[in-house]
Amino acid sequence: MTRQRLFQLAFWAALIGACVMATLPKPPHTPLDPYGDKVQHMAAFAVLAALSALGYSRTPLMRLAERLSFLAALIELVQSMPVLHRDCDIRDWIADTLAIGATLLLVALARRLRGGATWSRGDAPA
Repeated sequence: MTRQRLFQLAFWAALIGACVMATLPKPPHTPLDPYGDKVQHMAAFAVLAALSALGYSRTPLMRLAERLSFLAALIELVQSMPVLHRDCDIRDWIADTLAIGATLLLVALARRLRGGATWSRGDAPA
């Protein structure tokens, strides 16, 4: 099994785990609980962004950012369902999107230092 395939499997496992945790009516306690909900959101989506960039290295980073941000918005929409007893908060989506952007920016910088493609088709943002 290649390293890229391993990162892809880790990405999908983390994605499923994040979606399950986000939609449980009463999620279990985590070590990040003392730091608040936003830190948990940002940590989850930073990990997803890093794993997606490592597992799908030929996919433009902007596309990864768009898809992950859409997933974050979809999770917030699902959390608005009364049966889940969760809260839909646009600030959670903003925190998720900021974490995605920051993580993928670091990936782009690392790729640029290594001489690889950065944002889309090898071009840096203008």
